[in-house]
Amino acid sequence: MDIKEQRIRKIAISYYSRPDVRKNMLEFSKNREVVPRYFEGFGKRPDTFNYQSDILELAKKGATSFHASEEIWQDPLELDTDMNEEQLNNMRRGWDLLIDIDSKYLDYSKLYAEILIEVLRSHGISNIGVKFSGSKGFHIIVPWKAFPKELSGQETRKMFPEWPRLICKYLSDQITEKLKNKVLDLNNNQESIEMYCFNCNNSIEPSYKISFQCPACKTESESFESAIKRKRIIRCPNCEIEMQETNKQELYFCPTCNLNSQTNKENFKERVKTQHIDADIILVSPRHLFRMPYSLHEKTSLSSAVLDPDKIKDFDIKDADPLKIQLKNFIPDVKENEASQLLIRAIEHSPIEEEEVVVKKNFGKKKFKDITINNLTPDLYPPSIKIILKGMPSDGRKRALFILLSFFKSLKLDDQEIENIINDWNKKNYEPLRTGYIRSQLSWYKKQDPKLPPNYDKPYYREIGINPTTGELKSKNPVSYVIRKSFALNKGGKK
Repeated sequence: MDIKEQRIRKIAISYYSRPDVRKNMLEFSKNREVVPRYFEGFGKRPDTFNYQSDILELAKKGATSFHASEEIWQDPLELDTDMNEEQLNNMRRGWDLLIDIDSKYLDYSKLYAEILIEVLRSHGISNIGVKFSGSKGFHIIVPWKAFPKELSGQETRKMFPEWPRLICKYLSDQITEKLKNKVLDLNNNQESIEMYCFNCNNSIEPSYKISFQCPACKTESESFESAIKRKRIIRCPNCEIEMQETNKQELYFCPTCNLNSQTNKENFKERVKTQHIDADIILVSPRHLFRMPYSLHEKTSLSSAVLDPDKIKDFDIKDADPLKIQLKNFIPDVKENEASQLLIRAIEHSPIEEEEVVVKKNFGKKKFKDITINNLTPDLYPPSIKIILKGMPSDGRKRALFILLSFFKSLKLDDQEIENIINDWNKKNYEPLRTGYIRSQLSWYKKQDPKLPPNYDKPYYREIGINPTTGELKSKNPVSYVIRKSFALNKGGKK
């Protein structure tokens, strides 16, 4: 046992001996799964607290911190790793919206937390819980009581993790620009801004487009080189002698996507550097745990103390000293349906599926020639689309839905016709998607401009058991396949 571990174990026994700390933690743990952590490893799951004394006894056995679920259960001890989605939904009473704000720098976390609270309040939520993570971040909570128990005929408690993830994505989009300006004001310079490729989301360094010519045979060549790394020697492919530089142009180049800012300017954007601050939505996953209020943190020996939402700026890590903290309730006294407006706005804002977000980055800003197909019939659909329309025999329904919606929207089908096709398709699936989820996706797509479905060389098709044909691969995209086939028919079958 190293010195750090010895120290936190000694502090833990003394700290968890406090009756006020144990009382606060026990009250928060009601109907939640609770798991102790023994410095590096976690205890058995599932587990709960029955009495205040349970906390101290676990600390005496070596527990240094305690972690709880954001999901609220009928009986946490009945949980099992082999349970399917339906069984978990039936056991779940509800869920809290829990957002984990994390950064290398405490000041950046404070900025994000302040802006997030401002945005939440602008959506009618006046009662928000805030606590220090114990290191350099914060946890923001909007309790279950604030959410409507049903929306569009769908039970909210069963829409986990879909709806809380959707809310996190919506809030992130609302905060991005404000956060960027605040970070710049804090630094008073451009050090916190970076360029990134909109296609792959990778950070991009400044580069040069350099033209070369062979002094002997006059062969010409171009190369993209980093403005930071040392220039490499370019040799003539014919003479094998060093080529001479004839022109040099500064730009951005993405080696992953083979795009540059000269010909694809719209693919390069500015953003606040991700290493500075991040809002983690990984927390929003089934049976995921987070550090309980007033639990200790192994690395810092600080308490996960609850804060006043209006005094985050004044917070100092000394305020989380386990010997000096004053206790408050992490769960505020919220009004029923206080977060209804937030949930509705988030559902209308955008889809939440991770694969869909990736595809939006790859295809969301690309423009394609405006073509209307007058003779569109199901006979023109690509084989892959026809297979999907027969219904999914196993998992992959949400990815398939994304492909279908982007495909039909790109072909300019009427919204009602798209809805009819999707509803009919959903009935053929091995297990239909929830009606509320289908409605939210249709609602979102109605408000969007057409976005091409993923190309055939992307993994989306094979991951749902679809293998594009040779003819499809030649067309690259399902929409291109339809256009080519339509043109061929209009020309009497000639390609």
